[in-house]
Amino acid sequence: MKQALFMRIHDAVVAHDTCFVQKRNDAGRLGLSSLQKIGESTTIESLKKFITVVVEVFGDEYLRSPNSDDLKRLLAIGERRGFPGMLGSIDCMHWTWKNCPTSWHGMFTGHIHEPTIILEAVASYDLWIWHAFFGLPGSLNDINMLERSYVFSGLDEGSAPHISYKVNGRPYDMGYYLADGMYPSWATLVKTIPAPQGNKHRHFAKEQEGSRKDVERAFGVLQSRFAIVRNPARLWDKDNLKHIMMACIIMHNMIIEDERDEHERIRKLRKIHDIKEEYDHVDEIPHISLSLERTPTIMEFIANRRRVRDKQMHTQL
Repeated sequence: MKQALFMRIHDAVVAHDTCFVQKRNDAGRLGLSSLQKIGESTTIESLKKFITVVVEVFGDEYLRSPNSDDLKRLLAIGERRGFPGMLGSIDCMHWTWKNCPTSWHGMFTGHIHEPTIILEAVASYDLWIWHAFFGLPGSLNDINMLERSYVFSGLDEGSAPHISYKVNGRPYDMGYYLADGMYPSWATLVKTIPAPQGNKHRHFAKEQEGSRKDVERAFGVLQSRFAIVRNPARLWDKDNLKHIMMACIIMHNMIIEDERDEHERIRKLRKIHDIKEEYDHVDEIPHISLSLERTPTIMEFIANRRRVRDKQMHTQL
């Protein structure tokens, strides 16, 4: 992330928790700064406090569900990509738990053959993670995970935002997510067509599988940015691991927002630059000479034209 965004997070953490404020000891010597917690025990304790503060301060803004403006943007992008009504793509990621308690190994070990914790996420085209449900054991599959998550809780409670769109002239009022073949055949999930027959089915399968990669790309970018979730988890407490994952997702979304604003600014600057180049790269630049002589008035110009015309008529006679 950029230094300005890093310092924004740093200042918010320092303001929220006095643990990160640089203090003097009884001898009057300054202790470690908020950027300098380097001892092993101090580092672990600072990590726990840091992730807690990030979730408490930024969680409501960067772990929110899409608001009305977000929905309009997501629906518009989905329609341009050939999927009207699409709100993103959904999938699960397994995080290896190195220090999983021995008594829990059987519950947290699945097809990866080592203890893992599952993250269920919904990501959009720009890799923003709109939904994150973390903490269930790795022995579950995507369907078991979906039955326990709250991704569709708005539909159950009747608080889901109203969405209206048409496909092939037929109206629909429920958004959906793109999913892989493991998920159930629900109206809120659109899967690919296995073994598609015909050009129409093959085209749909290709487009669906290409757009569904958004969430997998989001997992890859998240792990590339934060080595702590790329490498096996080394803490013992599952709640701490949840805070680590949520804090990384929050900072991931903050980076996306920061880069999106920067890209928009660059796009506007490029547009202005392109317009300027259109005027700078004309084929022929006219040469303009300046004269210091007095410019005649319009009446003098007319009088001179009359004298020239009278002189020509007198010559012809």
